[in-house]
Amino acid sequence: MNIFEVIKKPAVTEKSTAAQEHNKYSFAVNPKATKHDIRRAVEGVFKVTVEDVHTISMPAKYKRVGKSAGKTSPWKKAIVTLKEGDRIEFMEGA
Repeated sequence: MNIFEVIKKPAVTEKSTAAQEHNKYSFAVNPKATKHDIRRAVEGVFKVTVEDVHTISMPAKYKRVGKSAGKTSPWKKAIVTLKEGDRIEFMEGA
């Protein structure tokens, strides 16, 4: 799998922003990506050293907007812990 197909987007939430103080960054990733794929992708794209990768399969949620009802798509989240001193700059101001 190509490293640019692994990471879809950063998962920016209040909880993930607070975790950045501990060198932990969250990403929405390809559901077929393994922990090794995610490690290689983050190290290759952002030029940092990854210490640990945790993955979570997020389930679909039912949503309702007015009369319309449906559900969101299931997705996979990766929480990546970086080596002490490494930072991903574009996520610092998020």
